[in-house]
Amino acid sequence: MQTNLAIAILLLTFFVLIIIRVPIALAIGVSSIVTCIYLDIPVEMVFQNMISGVNSYSLMAIPFFILMGDIMSRGGIARRLINLAYATVGWMRGGLSMVTVLASMLFGAVSGSSTACTATLGPIMIPEMEKKGYDKKFATDITMASSVTGLLIPPSHNMVIYSMVAGGISVGALFIAGILPGVILGLALMIYSYIVAKKNNYAVGEKFDIKVFGKAFVDALWGLFSIIIVVIGVTTGIITATESAALACVWSFIVSVFIYKEMTMKDIFEVATSSARTVAMIILLIATSNAFGWLLAYLKVPALVSSSIYGFSTNPYVILVMINILLLVLGTLMDMSPIILIATPILLPIAQSIGVDPVQFGTLLILNLGVGLLTPPVGATLFLGSAISDIKFEKLAVSMKYIYLIMFIVLMLVTFVPQISLVLPSLIS
Repeated sequence: MQTNLAIAILLLTFFVLIIIRVPIALAIGVSSIVTCIYLDIPVEMVFQNMISGVNSYSLMAIPFFILMGDIMSRGGIARRLINLAYATVGWMRGGLSMVTVLASMLFGAVSGSSTACTATLGPIMIPEMEKKGYDKKFATDITMASSVTGLLIPPSHNMVIYSMVAGGISVGALFIAGILPGVILGLALMIYSYIVAKKNNYAVGEKFDIKVFGKAFVDALWGLFSIIIVVIGVTTGIITATESAALACVWSFIVSVFIYKEMTMKDIFEVATSSARTVAMIILLIATSNAFGWLLAYLKVPALVSSSIYGFSTNPYVILVMINILLLVLGTLMDMSPIILIATPILLPIAQSIGVDPVQFGTLLILNLGVGLLTPPVGATLFLGSAISDIKFEKLAVSMKYIYLIMFIVLMLVTFVPQISLVLPSLIS
């Protein structure tokens, strides 16, 4: 009885604080402390678990990845990636929307953040598409949706967080596993863009020019080397994820300041300040989530969830559908990082018990939560797209219905076709 009441106190306190818009890290920490007081557990246990949660070498990669993304977004990379994308697919029917998707795949891979990608490309591409006759809601929808590809295509700091929580799964394997799902999602959105453009007779871009493409590719290559450094370094085992992130960060700085020459000392200070804020928020979130997760384990919540799922069905396909539904629901209520930190220790063992590889589960989890970023009431990318386009988020959510369907189909493919996630990691293992 006491355990059930403690679980209720923990979860209710957390959700009430979220509803009244208390910052999520604070909500997690306060609910953990309140539950400890009820259980007569020393509150010091919360802080001990917070400290142990961030005492990890692999976590050092996150600040470097975030700083790298901020440097590259301010150092002229975004514009060059848009130019490369335009030279590649801008000539097709609905080319501007395809440019947005491809640029999001490239820039999202650099930043590893859906919101950063939308914040950078949205103010550029949405007005440009609107100027060429595209529906503004469609332009905003495709910009937001395509930004999710960057959560899968490496490097992604969310994959690093998952690796840590899942017990030290290879970051390199996770990085490589996300490439094919990210590309499939990008191609699916391009096909949808073409269909919409054909139906609405959107403009065709200028004819493909191999010289323009070559120039755009060479111009963008310096920045893209940052991704190459990370992917090759981690997957070959030459350097660790943390070392590759640090090296890529230095390279990004050199490219932005000395090659592209688009960053000043003032920009460097602003980038460092912005990155520090983001890192502080993520580290605090990881710390409090570790204490929250310890309490869940203490209250035997993982075992309770497992027994509930197995009590409903023992069919692996049904269990996978249930896990996806649970994650989709959580994604509409919470931000991405806390779900990774809290849900992974509960759901990963269940997934493994029915034969799901931890690497596949990682891509499934990230893609699932990427959909959550586009759904109300919490979806950060949806709200950002609304602010950029000045369209109410409710209207955007309704106009996203076909894109939601596309993303759900890709999610089901990743869930039930393991080779999509595992074929590339198997080639380098």
